Amino acid sequence: MYSQKIIKRFKNPKFAGEMKNSDAVGQVGNMKCGDVMKIYLKVDEKTEKIKDIKFQTFGCIAAIAASDAMCELAKGKTLKQAGKIKYSDIIKKMGGDVPKIKIHCSILGTETLREAIKNYEFKSKTKNHKN
Repeated sequence: MYSQKIIKRFKNPKFAGEMKNSDAVGQVGNMKCGDVMKIYLKVDEKTEKIKDIKFQTFGCIAAIAASDAMCELAKGKTLKQAGKIKYSDIIKKMGGDVPKIKIHCSILGTETLREAIKNYEFKSKTKNHKN
């Protein structure tokens, strides 16, 4: 069912784990399948580039592989660039042969990343408003 590339990413994710002192967190769940993704961001305040990114995902092989692929795509990009990552970009990064029934995992990845970015932007506006 899964390609070797997806299984390899699932078994050896580069971005798995919790991030202490993150600048923003996004969490989204899919009630239909039970997958839950949590994304942590560390952002360079001046350039708004994602310096570091981690994920914690409760879900299937495809959900974990999609989370890792999404993190790889987002790291080093500006928040604006990362916000434009599409689920099809994640599928391509996973090798392109994601089972149709598992495409929602890539969509969940984009939604979670956008949620983390939205949370960062809200915190930044609130912080700047106080100054």
